[in-house]
Amino acid sequence: MTRAVIFAYGDVGVRCLATVLAHEIDVPLVVTHEDDPAETRWYQSVADFARDRDIAVITAETTTAAQVMERVASLRPDFIFSFYYRRMLPEALLAIARRGAINMHGSLLPQFRGRAPINWAILQGAAQTGASLHYMTGKPDAGAIIAQRAVRILPDDTAVDVFRKVCAAAESILDAALPSLIEGTSEAVEQDLAAGNYFGARRPDDGIIDWSQPAQRIHDLVRAVAPPFPGARTTIDGRPARFLRTLRTFDIVGRQSRPVLFELDGRCYAECGDGRSLRLLSVEIDGAAVDLATLARRLACRPIDLPLRVSA
Repeated sequence: MTRAVIFAYGDVGVRCLATVLAHEIDVPLVVTHEDDPAETRWYQSVADFARDRDIAVITAETTTAAQVMERVASLRPDFIFSFYYRRMLPEALLAIARRGAINMHGSLLPQFRGRAPINWAILQGAAQTGASLHYMTGKPDAGAIIAQRAVRILPDDTAVDVFRKVCAAAESILDAALPSLIEGTSEAVEQDLAAGNYFGARRPDDGIIDWSQPAQRIHDLVRAVAPPFPGARTTIDGRPARFLRTLRTFDIVGRQSRPVLFELDGRCYAECGDGRSLRLLSVEIDGAAVDLATLARRLACRPIDLPLRVSA
């Protein structure tokens, strides 16, 4: 029987682990992460899923790298799989897998290599992204590609909308690829890394809105960091605010010639740096949800200036 050790986290981790088990691959060990108390966990637990199926589980935060290496080596796996695991695996660990170490990445490689690929794809205005199954090397997301599937990014999709599509694509391509991987007949294509790009981790300050930017750019930021992510931040009348959902309404052109909140037909809009406007669908001020009908009545009396950029 084919044997694999799985490094995994989150929804992609759960769905891909379930797919591996469905192909009757022996999984004696799952390596995952302790949940970060600073994060709101909105995704499934790999640890719970594995333990429910009597699979041994260890976490990166409670096990040393040497202990992980020793444990994996003792199991002599044919494959090592990484499904949205949050750390790079060292080359010495990858070499333990007798038939290859394989990763699932949330983009169409070589595009959007690195961290937070879905968020970055939306921020960059991409019309599509996808899932890529590829061999792991010493460089992140650089190995030969086994399979890919594209998904469309719709104009008002948020990061979690796209994540759900990518999760489904990841499960689908893994399911199709596993028979040939098990049989040893799988083929892979080397990446042209020069044709893609690499992005690093995102920081809290990256979610601050610069209202001098065009409406499309601001809309992309709002949807890229919309809940369950931290949300796009600004101030309204000097009070901290988050813009959680916006709608593209580029046919509505503001009349203030500066970034402002304004009212039109009982609805709230933000005029951006290029004079185009976004309709507000969900806003918080001081951590509380704003009643947009009440805000619209206020804006009908006086538009509110928006800061070009606020500090963290």
